[in-house]
Amino acid sequence: MFSVDVLAGTKLASGDMFFFILSFVILMLLVKHFAWGPVTKMMQDRADKVANDIDAAETARQEAEKLAGERREALQSSRQEASTIVTDAKAVGNKQRDAIVSDAQASAAALKQSATAEIEQERQDALAGVQNDVADLSVQIAAKIIQKELKIEDQKALIDSYIEGLGASHEA
Repeated sequence: MFSVDVLAGTKLASGDMFFFILSFVILMLLVKHFAWGPVTKMMQDRADKVANDIDAAETARQEAEKLAGERREALQSSRQEASTIVTDAKAVGNKQRDAIVSDAQASAAALKQSATAEIEQERQDALAGVQNDVADLSVQIAAKIIQKELKIEDQKALIDSYIEGLGASHEA
């Protein structure tokens, strides 16, 4: 009924209808023979390409995660190495500081000892000079007083004993 209405409405002759159907079937065969294979091959290639792209993307993602992990490990290693370098530098700095302070203290002690020895030597020299001067003066004074020549050695021994007695009482 539908075909009768369609045919009646369009006023197609059955020969034309047969020609159209035959043309359609030939067209379908030609399409199947010439276009279906390349189209399916193109579709398959496209599907393969998409699958390969997805696989490549997954591989790239895994590689990126692996590289990120390696980068994190390298960064952590670098931080540990930097921390070790800083710790070592602090230890070396402290060691050098202690050595410098120790050297400075030893140098100061040596200078102090040298200065003390020099002062003591100067003191002894000054004391000896004073002893000689006092001995000479006392001999001259005694000679003038008693108007006679005294033995210098006796007078010096007397003066030395007197000065040593003064030095002992002064140091105590």
